[in-house]
Amino acid sequence: MNKMTFEKLQYNELKEIVKSYCVSGLGKKMLDKLKPSSSMKVVKIRLNETTEARAILDAVDHVPFSGVSNIENIIQNLEKGMILDPSELVSVSDFLRGCRKIKMFMLDKEFFAPVLASYSNSMSKFEKVEEKVDFSIKGNSVYSAASKELRQIRRSIKSVEEKIKERLNKFLNSSTNKKYIQEFFISKKDDRYTIPIKASYKNQVSGTIIEVSSKGSTVFIEPNTVTKLNGELARLKAEEAIEEYQILAALSGMILENIYDIKINLDLISQYDMVFAKAKFSKHIEGVEPKLNDFGYIKLVSCKHPLLSGEVVPLNFEIGENYRSLIITGPNAGGKTIVLKTIGLLTLATMSGFHISADKETEISVFENIFVDIGDNQSIENALSTFSSHMKNLSEIMRVSNNNTLLLFDEIGSGTEPNEGSALAISILEEFYHMGCITVATTHYGEIKRFSEMHNDFMNAAMQFNSETLEPKYKLMIGKSGESNALWISKKMNIRENVLQRAKDYMENKEYHLERVNEGKTRKPKIVKEKTQEKYQYKKGDRVKLLDYDDFAIVYKEIDNFYNVVVFYNGEFIEVNVKRLSLEVQAKELYPVGYNLETLFVDHKTRKMQHDIERGSKKALRKIQKEIRKNRG
Repeated sequence: MNKMTFEKLQYNELKEIVKSYCVSGLGKKMLDKLKPSSSMKVVKIRLNETTEARAILDAVDHVPFSGVSNIENIIQNLEKGMILDPSELVSVSDFLRGCRKIKMFMLDKEFFAPVLASYSNSMSKFEKVEEKVDFSIKGNSVYSAASKELRQIRRSIKSVEEKIKERLNKFLNSSTNKKYIQEFFISKKDDRYTIPIKASYKNQVSGTIIEVSSKGSTVFIEPNTVTKLNGELARLKAEEAIEEYQILAALSGMILENIYDIKINLDLISQYDMVFAKAKFSKHIEGVEPKLNDFGYIKLVSCKHPLLSGEVVPLNFEIGENYRSLIITGPNAGGKTIVLKTIGLLTLATMSGFHISADKETEISVFENIFVDIGDNQSIENALSTFSSHMKNLSEIMRVSNNNTLLLFDEIGSGTEPNEGSALAISILEEFYHMGCITVATTHYGEIKRFSEMHNDFMNAAMQFNSETLEPKYKLMIGKSGESNALWISKKMNIRENVLQRAKDYMENKEYHLERVNEGKTRKPKIVKEKTQEKYQYKKGDRVKLLDYDDFAIVYKEIDNFYNVVVFYNGEFIEVNVKRLSLEVQAKELYPVGYNLETLFVDHKTRKMQHDIERGSKKALRKIQKEIRKNRG
């Protein structure tokens, strides 16, 4: 499987829908990494997980994922030796609590989901860590009761702060200081308690200036009466920070000691989140677990494309038992491409462990490879045509395919001349058949349809078409080629019956009626002498338009016996048939009499060199001698 397969079949869009059912970034990350598995064993396990999770949701409708979040970055920081801050410790505690609740929940659901329940046996509980973090951290900060030392330090801090405020309030209430004070409140600046003083009185107040206002009209002074207390407060704050750090370090160390088991919990929660997201999606689409095989047999019963909404015509489809290649015909916009995409996306979904919207009799094969060639693959970067890019894609697919490959081709062989296209398409389909691939292809070519009718291991199918309303029914009819839609439409448009019958005969037999018409039914042309118009003989120096390039060139060599002329274009001489040219301006109108036309076919650099040599330039001669020596070397 390659990137184009996922893009064309919209596999990543399906994963985005399933991701929307995840409750954390853990499940989303796992879904981002999820790829279809080609292992029958892995696919069975994935589907069984989804089925068991669906059974739990059908029974209880809710899984307790509360508190579970992605703590991978926190764990990585811890492993790097960093000390976790209070909010990170709370996140870890919430995660561990969520794991404990999930473990209890899953163990209780062993009857519904024995395999998923067994996963929880590997999940560890960390109640002591939870309790210690919850006791030590309150409101995203270290709680005073976390240690005796911290409690004592904070009591001392509170006592000192009260003394400071008491002295500052006394300063504010003093009538002596009233005229100095700008505003009557205590202001904290750089963790020091200050009083806003008018700048003009700053020398009248005993104390230390801690800060000056932006306008300079106010200075914030720490009065001398509280200087000693502010110093003591700073010391206590430092002791507080040290004690908090020690508590955070102890809690971080406790988590680090259990890091291995916590990472296992992380993996298990990620898995549970992804599996239950799959189950929620299954419930939304009323999905089922299809039957599985690994020998290429696909049987779709009432299946729906998972990305289509509204009224969707269910698809019934089968391949891999009585035939290994299916050729689908039908009108444009008749649903052929949707059939291919439905087959491909349902197979990828199943191999990823997703339930599908289908009848329980549906059976999907696990493939090693799924390749598609759908839509316009024209490459602007490589200037490849649609047909060329299709062939390039098919060539690459042919190189890497094997007998465990599903191939989905839309309008195979199109984009070129019909006879060549149909012959090439048949040969390609035949080659993939001999390689053992399972192939589903759509086409407009009747020749491919006839080949499929003749081959015992090929089968035709048609998109049903309402011959009365001329509208597609979007229903696949296997084993039926169907009447040509072109003939049906022509009949409704009142084209003569004998014309339609003759067209039908031509389609079936390729034997054309070649008799000449009775001369009595034709009108004789009037004999009029017409002037014979001679074809223009292109001359050297004529400016011409290259029809294939939609660009202009200059004639260098005149017409030869094969009606080709050589033109000078983009610094190169190319041979072009006169049918692919048109005259723009004759040379005689462009250049004066005696003009040296040879100069038209030499680039500016070469002309300058010739001119320099003619006038005896020593620099030009040295340059030529240097080139000669270089070539000899």
